Amino acid sequence: MSGMAIKITATIITANEERNIARVIESLRCCDEILVLDSGSIDRTVEIATNLGARVVEASWQGYAAQKNIAAGLATYDWILSLDADESLSEALEAEIWHIKKSGPEFDGYTVPRLAQYLGRWILHSGWHPDRKVRLFDRRKAKWVGPFVHESVSVDGTVGHLKSNLLHFTCDSLSEHLRTMDGYTTLAAQEIVSRGKEIGFSQLLLEPLWTFFRTYFLKLGFLDGVEGLAIAYMAAIYNFVKYAKARDMSPGRKC
Repeated sequence: MSGMAIKITATIITANEERNIARVIESLRCCDEILVLDSGSIDRTVEIATNLGARVVEASWQGYAAQKNIAAGLATYDWILSLDADESLSEALEAEIWHIKKSGPEFDGYTVPRLAQYLGRWILHSGWHPDRKVRLFDRRKAKWVGPFVHESVSVDGTVGHLKSNLLHFTCDSLSEHLRTMDGYTTLAAQEIVSRGKEIGFSQLLLEPLWTFFRTYFLKLGFLDGVEGLAIAYMAAIYNFVKYAKARDMSPGRKC
């Protein structure tokens, strides 16, 4: 595969991302096309993206993995760089991608490490870094999978690993984190119910406690300061809420 230069389409799925969209598009200088797949934004997302030179396509929401596969299918080029609206390339990662474009890829897909900013702090522990994800891939060999939440790219081929960070700008406040968590816990609960998993005492009490301990102590969250403490607490709450919601959604659940 190496030795042949390639062109890359960057794909971004959006819904009311006017706060983030300019930052991610402006970081994609290494891409030959930027495709934004928008799902009914009522803010200035589409306007900003269009003004920055992106090709914007409207499509109703089908779910995270399905939406990203639709975007990849609409791309002009087979090599896809898939980013979320709240992410952007670091300069070092951009340089790595430029090298792959010019020299040709050696693999069918590439993982990148993600460095997250949470409550204004870059998080280096708490299980949040390096948080490797496949984001650069040949759509002929890869696709997004995951029916509900925590979608990922499945590569039918070889996978390489880039060294430089993809920057992930998460929540600026605990209120924002709680609002985001509500939607994700609902999706996670739906996935649990779809698998027919029974919810008992251990999931509702012991697993959240274990999640806090693992995140704050075993994954060195205490080194991330107060923000690390918040991450551990919120991770525990996430697990409790998703299981509580799943219990309420279960077909045999009695009021």
